[in-house]
Amino acid sequence: MDRDSLKRLLGDVAGGKTGVDEAVERLRTLPFEDTGYARIDHHRELRRGFPEVIFCEGKTPEQITGIATRILEHGSDLLATRCTPDQFAAVSGSIEGAVYHEDGRLLAVRQSHPEEKGFVAVVAGGTSDRPVSEEAALTAQYLGCRVGRFYDVGVAGLHRLLSSWEEIREADVIVVVAGMEGALASVVAGMAAAPVIAVPTSIGYGASFGGLAALLAMLNSCAGGVTVVNIDNGFGAAYAAAVICRQIYPDK
Repeated sequence: MDRDSLKRLLGDVAGGKTGVDEAVERLRTLPFEDTGYARIDHHRELRRGFPEVIFCEGKTPEQITGIATRILEHGSDLLATRCTPDQFAAVSGSIEGAVYHEDGRLLAVRQSHPEEKGFVAVVAGGTSDRPVSEEAALTAQYLGCRVGRFYDVGVAGLHRLLSSWEEIREADVIVVVAGMEGALASVVAGMAAAPVIAVPTSIGYGASFGGLAALLAMLNSCAGGVTVVNIDNGFGAAYAAAVICRQIYPDK
């Protein structure tokens, strides 16, 4: 339940359209609902502006379906991350309107049509970074942002980044996704006025240590103001970007 839904419900109670008992029943599962295998946080959309997101790794199809069904019954949009093709095949028949984005490993159901708030540029070093980049881009879209994708613009060919810079510099938030040595985040942050959220990826040869080299390089960026999320965490970067955009455009 989001803020607008709660205001409508309270207005209906005040106007006599909805009885107190009915309202109590509709609010019964706030702040959370215990299903035995999950405590679904139906209050999160009221607190954070976004509903709870399902992390599919380690969950059975039955658990994913059960959590998704309860979220959707409360009128919220659904986003489920790190969903495999096999998981989607197992649950899609039970989740009406489910859409699968294989590149970003996301399952989603859109029940609302929120106005876009803010512009997020997702800038990626190489094609190998695409799964994490798409997780970030799609998450930002489903959380209500306009998204621009600028892929394969790594520092090995800096002219590729510069060719798109006029568009990138218009973003309210820039998410930079890069593996190898992770230098792209410093380059972008050194030129951009917008907040930069860096996502190190696990892409690279042996000494990249599964993304640790990129993570440390981004944490040690000489460009001020770079915020760094965990390795391969496109979702976390996009969520932070969406929160920033909502603060910039609170009434838009």
